[in-house]
Amino acid sequence: MFTLHPTLAADTLEIGDLPLCKVLLMNDQHYPWVILVPRQADIREIFDLSTADQQKLWQETNLVAQRMHDYYQANKMNVATLGNMVPQLHMHVIARHHHDPAWPSPVWGKQAALPYPPSNHDNILSTLRNLLLKS
Repeated sequence: MFTLHPTLAADTLEIGDLPLCKVLLMNDQHYPWVILVPRQADIREIFDLSTADQQKLWQETNLVAQRMHDYYQANKMNVATLGNMVPQLHMHVIARHHHDPAWPSPVWGKQAALPYPPSNHDNILSTLRNLLLKS
């Protein structure tokens, strides 16, 4: 049975679901940062997925990356699976800009997260649901 890792649950806001992945917003307003988590139990690596699900993961990642790129007018899209801190397979999709606080370095460990104000959660999540989950 699929269960979201507690660290991901604590650090993100839930956007919704694509056919394979749970779609999460990293609760850090420094970057437009979405995380895709295949809704399968005990998956740590991409190769742990079936071939069909590997393809589905890349399709969903590409869809999210393209829509975020266009919407946020990103200079570069960062797409990565690290898993050093959270062993559950998850794909980071981050819209990067030349003016963001970490540019040109990776976003990890540059500064503490700046959470979205709770009063803005409904607005940002609604926007991202319409952007990322609609056909």
